[in-house]
Amino acid sequence: MGAACFRTISTLVDVPLDLLCFYGCPSVVFICLLIIQRMLIVKSPKKPFRSVVYVCLLLPAAVAVAAEHPARPAQPNVILILADDLGWQDVKCFDIDEPSPMETPNIDALAKQGVLFRQAYSPGPVCSPSRAAIISGIHPARAQHVGVGGGNPPRPHNKGSRMITPWDRGSLATNLVTVAAALQHHGYATGHCGKWHLNKGAHPQPTDVGFGWSRDSHGVQQPMKPHRLTGFASRDEGDPYRLDDNGFPRDQNNEDALTFVRENKGRPFFLYYCTYLVHTPIHTRSRVLLDKYIEKLGVKLPDKPEEWRQGGQTNPFYCAMVEQLDYYVGQLIAYLAKADDPRWPGHTLNENTYIIFTSDNGGMEGTPEQIITENAPLDEGKLHLQEGGVRVPLIITGPGVAAGGHSDVMVNGLDFYPTILSLVGAPKPASQRFDGCDLSPLLLKDPADPSLVRNAADKVRETMIWHFPSSVWMESSIRVGDYKLMRNYDHLGGLNSRWRRNPAPPLELYRLYDTESGEVVRRDIEEVHNLVEFMPEKARELDQRLTEILTEMKATYPSFNPHCAGELPHKNEVPVVVGHEQLGQTVELTYEERGARVVSASLIYTTEGEQRRAEWFRIPAKLLPDLKVAVTLPRGTTYYLINLVDENNFLVSYPELPSTSQPKKTRTQPSAFALPVE
Repeated sequence: MGAACFRTISTLVDVPLDLLCFYGCPSVVFICLLIIQRMLIVKSPKKPFRSVVYVCLLLPAAVAVAAEHPARPAQPNVILILADDLGWQDVKCFDIDEPSPMETPNIDALAKQGVLFRQAYSPGPVCSPSRAAIISGIHPARAQHVGVGGGNPPRPHNKGSRMITPWDRGSLATNLVTVAAALQHHGYATGHCGKWHLNKGAHPQPTDVGFGWSRDSHGVQQPMKPHRLTGFASRDEGDPYRLDDNGFPRDQNNEDALTFVRENKGRPFFLYYCTYLVHTPIHTRSRVLLDKYIEKLGVKLPDKPEEWRQGGQTNPFYCAMVEQLDYYVGQLIAYLAKADDPRWPGHTLNENTYIIFTSDNGGMEGTPEQIITENAPLDEGKLHLQEGGVRVPLIITGPGVAAGGHSDVMVNGLDFYPTILSLVGAPKPASQRFDGCDLSPLLLKDPADPSLVRNAADKVRETMIWHFPSSVWMESSIRVGDYKLMRNYDHLGGLNSRWRRNPAPPLELYRLYDTESGEVVRRDIEEVHNLVEFMPEKARELDQRLTEILTEMKATYPSFNPHCAGELPHKNEVPVVVGHEQLGQTVELTYEERGARVVSASLIYTTEGEQRRAEWFRIPAKLLPDLKVAVTLPRGTTYYLINLVDENNFLVSYPELPSTSQPKKTRTQPSAFALPVE
């Protein structure tokens, strides 16, 4: 009866049946008004009495329909599943070229329910910057949160390093309005579970930045001891990883995700589900699953349990981890599909829930102990700005998102925040800047149309940049349309350069695709053919654009090390600090120039004394006449240093700090060398 009434109303008011079913019947009066408008004015202008009788007869049925089909809740749920180090080619449904041996039936099924993005990128090539960017909407370069283990004074990686990584944040800035805070203000229950990795010390915790609920468990990723061939899960009652009926170990992290949904399904909710899979340690607590991939891959276990030297996607421990991840994601999806929605009687939770599934960066291809996976045909992996380090799997499903969609539109994790706000109808925080774009028009209209992704100036987005001046890989990159430019800051060869490119060229230009015909044609996603010599003008154009964007973002850059082992141009012209004086909260530093002019100075300070995980911050210092620098110490400063940078980009630290590559047991805190506040 209800469906028949819907069909009748759809015909009378000339409104598509699927649209009526989608929105339900928010108002019987509204429906009747539409009917009256159609029948009295349009359909039967000469027979008003008969039409009124028809409407009166239909009114009880409309009332019944409204009662039987309540409206879809206006605030849909959102679940953002963030895998850790999951590569673009680790998920079966993303396969191109060589097939992946890993089995991911649940993620593959999820892709069929929504849109699979083939050109999705993470904001950075490592976890912390990407995670900060995803929940804040701010680009890592703008946030000056570009590396892992930030919040330390700049110093060389090792004594012989030619370059020094710049200062960058170690913790999420607390003055930002996160997506969780914005949704919480909009009436949402907000939850986080799993990896956080956005605090250097005790704060900020998820509950400090908008999450009303938070749980952190490594679950199955708790290290197996003494090695990964011991401590497999069993069916014993007391085993915290007890195998379920399907033979998979219990993962507390996944149980936490399910708990949050169960406890909050009666109101709109946002869940930020950060699994520790498939980050190191590379192991599985399922012996059956490990043996399955040993047989499938035709490999043997190594003599040393923690080693794996075979290349490609042949590591059975890792393959088992990917399938475990898929299984836990499947458990969550299955619960959403069978759980009744208390806010929408007669429907299940999945009918009004958006799911975003992605990874924080590209796959980690290996460590000194083992080869983990391979991102081929993409080059490199985590810690690199090549495609293998920043291209990630991405699937989005939910109300209004067409099933089975594939998109070659270039998108980024920075887009999630504005997209979520748009999908749920939440206002943009007044003080918040977004470096990403709203993808909702793309999702709800045509996932294949790049013109639907527009920036703040309402122009089609064609440009993305990445900035990773940290670790031993010091790079920035920009993609504009089909082309991608890599800029290498350490391009003099030797200790820091990538072994495949020794010395690394200053610039690398690649044409990833050819879209001139309107079709997306693959050209060089492997980044093999450097076109700088053949297209110098294009390289200069992209390099200049990259500089413009980084300058506007006030990005930090690496500097040369005046104490490096090798020769560097202008190394003998570096200025020298001759002394300092602290008067109250003001510090004055005096230096001598030896041929190179000082162009900038900054204060590096901490308010956390000698704590092991003390975070250090940076503020600019003022260059004075007579070769002096002055700066006012922020309230609460306990230790500080002064950094000078000369016109040849050499960095002088006063006092000087040792390299970061000291063994952990003998590593000394920066406070042991810094100046104490008098």
